[in-house]
Amino acid sequence: MVSNVNSIITSGDLGGGLIPTEYATQIIQDAPKSSVSLTRMRQIRMSTRTRTQPVLDSKPIAYWVGGDTGLKQTTKMKWSGLSITAEELAAIVPIPEAVIADSGIPIWPEVMPRLASALGYKLDQATLFGVDKPSSFPEGIVPQAIAAHNTLTQGKDLAKDVASMGQKLAEQGFAMNGFASKPGLNWELIGLRNANGSPIYVPSLASGAPSTLYGFGLNEVDNGAWDATKAVLLGADWSNFVVGIRQDITYKLLDQSVISDDNGKVILNLAQQDCVAMRVVFRVGFQIANPVNDVQPDKSKRFPAYVIAPVTGTSVATGACDGHGTEQADTVRASTEAD
Repeated sequence: MVSNVNSIITSGDLGGGLIPTEYATQIIQDAPKSSVSLTRMRQIRMSTRTRTQPVLDSKPIAYWVGGDTGLKQTTKMKWSGLSITAEELAAIVPIPEAVIADSGIPIWPEVMPRLASALGYKLDQATLFGVDKPSSFPEGIVPQAIAAHNTLTQGKDLAKDVASMGQKLAEQGFAMNGFASKPGLNWELIGLRNANGSPIYVPSLASGAPSTLYGFGLNEVDNGAWDATKAVLLGADWSNFVVGIRQDITYKLLDQSVISDDNGKVILNLAQQDCVAMRVVFRVGFQIANPVNDVQPDKSKRFPAYVIAPVTGTSVATGACDGHGTEQADTVRASTEAD
């Protein structure tokens, strides 16, 4: 028998049960991210799964009338129908009832905003880059802009690049009214000035408000959907990108359902396995309009977005050379603009 003479009680004598472990009631985490598609693009409500949106294809023209009795000529307008189909985004998060009861924090208020961010991530992937898109969606904005030769490679003067984007879009009849970018671009923009010495970038001073670039809103796409290998910055006339909403983001708690996979195999029986599940559903469509305008009537020569592409394998800040003493960034950019 161990003698307790001249001894004291230490934490090891308590068996781990008399000193409780404290668990924090706050979670260390980043904030849920918003969707640039739902922030910047034109939104329309859909009362059915498919909606046809009229888009102007041709404009009327006027004629000078010769003399007092000259004949007046006829003219017409033409519209095309842009078909938008609402597709369904969804997810289910099951949690055992015992876990909910034993948790030190309310779980569902933590889950719901993360589900909304997950929907926004998938939507931005599809609309911006055409990644994992439904068949009814058009190709992504960035690939279409590149295919239309509405792209330049980032040079040493980013302020000049952005101004060039606006000029090129204006020459096609579009007014650039906002930007989306890779995460972290704001740090590259700080300190940049135009030819008059005025700052072109103003960081956001209010929570939830976008920063501005040349006076127009700039949204960094920081929800994981941005592909920095394809684009640095996207400038556009965002009114031509249409998001059709058939059903808003809707949450529902389930406790009697059976969850199965695509092959019909039961993954989880909520009632039998004492689980509760949160289901989220969002029915949304997407289309790109390219209406006729007075500057460029040829549809094949206009697109309402412009992309600054990254320099492949070089550092723009250091002005990397191609081995012949020529700065590669300027070489690539010149060849792109020549197209």
